[in-house]
Amino acid sequence: MAKPDYYETLGVARGADEKELKSAFRKLAMKYHPDKNPDSSDAEHKFKEINEAYETLKDPNKRAAYDRFGHAAFEQGGPGGMGGGFGGGGGGGFSDIFEDIFGEMMGGRGGRRSSGGRERGADLRYNMEITLEEAYTGKTAQIRVPTSITCDVCSGSGAKPGTQPSTCATCGGAGRVRAAQGFFSVERTCPTCHGRGQTITDPCTKCAGQGRVTEERSLSVNIPSGIEDGTRIRLSGEGEAGMRGGPSGDLYIFLSVRPHTVFQREGADLYCSVPISMTSAALGGKFDITTMDGARSRVTVPEGTQPGKELRLRGKGMPVLRSAQFGDLYVRITIETPQKLSKRQRELLMEFQELSSKETSPESTGFFSKMKGFFDTMSD
Repeated sequence: MAKPDYYETLGVARGADEKELKSAFRKLAMKYHPDKNPDSSDAEHKFKEINEAYETLKDPNKRAAYDRFGHAAFEQGGPGGMGGGFGGGGGGGFSDIFEDIFGEMMGGRGGRRSSGGRERGADLRYNMEITLEEAYTGKTAQIRVPTSITCDVCSGSGAKPGTQPSTCATCGGAGRVRAAQGFFSVERTCPTCHGRGQTITDPCTKCAGQGRVTEERSLSVNIPSGIEDGTRIRLSGEGEAGMRGGPSGDLYIFLSVRPHTVFQREGADLYCSVPISMTSAALGGKFDITTMDGARSRVTVPEGTQPGKELRLRGKGMPVLRSAQFGDLYVRITIETPQKLSKRQRELLMEFQELSSKETSPESTGFFSKMKGFFDTMSD
């Protein structure tokens, strides 16, 4: 049976560059990796094919030979001069490829456990809700976080005091085992030590060999003034304790600001809607409003104010995070229509309506004039 074309195996064009080759190999290797398909012989076969194709095409000399002679370049005595067969010579083989691209999956570069089987603890997330007033002033909050901490009996080693972990006999402390399959090998996490490189024959009685126990801790969190909804605060080293004495992860505080009953926030600016009477809007007036700093500010309403008009109070908004500046407060005017009129009030409004002119209500007069002109045009 003819061997498949290497370029077709990786799904790339013959002129693909190194970056395209690596990207294609990464996607296919993730899909067909034996660890992800333990019961599939087809996946294992496909995985071998893409590994063989990538090892050849990533090497400029091998690729040049393959482009010229095809698979014959790597057969015994073939014109490529690589009589030792595929994978022979000076290449690092499968392990080097996968450590370079999938370091974390294979326990290689970027994800390797430190010596002694130590592992970094997981990062934790804590959701905290604060009020708009607390976001304005800032606060120091006390939170209780259930998390894993280093075992105080074994100091995180996982071994019973007075004993030490021993080197794993299966992998020799490497944390990985390699199985030869034909002309290349497959490397997997050691099934005995689970990649730690060490085993504990006499585990600590408190943590059962984990090197950490679960407890609830109390932490102090500083919330700066001006902080916004959705802000993330990172507390370094306050996450889950590492395995076997490894470094702790981080704790991330995700803040949400509770909706306020009066003010709406947009960045550093605040907005609020204030209803005033029809007469106050027509004649003008003043009213007081309590701002976020607890002070009272006077708002002047100009004569003839229309619904939706915004009156600006400079510096009465939210503080800008880590700055001495403040946003503004915008007071949005709504006009309340009188209800449940007395007989005298109705008479006065009727009289006012009779005395009104185009100058009294220019917008409504102009609108209905446009509408009349539009229908007159339609009837012509």
